Amino acid sequence: MLQPIRTLLRPALVVTLVCLLAVIGGLCLPSPAYAQANTVDYTLTNLSFRDFSHQNLSGTSFAAAEMREANFEGADLSGTILTKALFLKANLAGVDLSKSFADRVVFDQADLTNAVVTEAIMTSSTFTDTIIQGADFSGTILDRYQIARMCKVADGVNPVTGVSTRDSLGCR
Repeated sequence: MLQPIRTLLRPALVVTLVCLLAVIGGLCLPSPAYAQANTVDYTLTNLSFRDFSHQNLSGTSFAAAEMREANFEGADLSGTILTKALFLKANLAGVDLSKSFADRVVFDQADLTNAVVTEAIMTSSTFTDTIIQGADFSGTILDRYQIARMCKVADGVNPVTGVSTRDSLGCR
């Protein structure tokens, strides 16, 4: 009775040992995860004055890109990488920036009217004179200083999520 169990265990043991040796040698490592293959990489590009309105740009990288006065109205920018980007005077009305990574981004004088900016990371980003009426920042990580400044002008309710801008920022 023990013989069939030993026979079954040997191949499993051999496979385990072979795979262990292969991992040590780098042969059985899983394939690396890649970003979406269908997206364009706009890293370090000048996209000023371009029109991206109503486009699906989900998962795209705009790291260190300059988008001065670009039009992103109604665009899907969910899951994008925006690190060190410049959106000076950009039209981001109705944009979906959910789950984006926007570290050290300049949103100064941009229009974020009715934008969905949920569960994003926006540390060290600036929002000087930015229009945020109706924007939903629920679950987004922002610097306390920026939240305090944004709460002074926060108003409206997001038409998509039904959340007030003041509530999403935690204004008192």
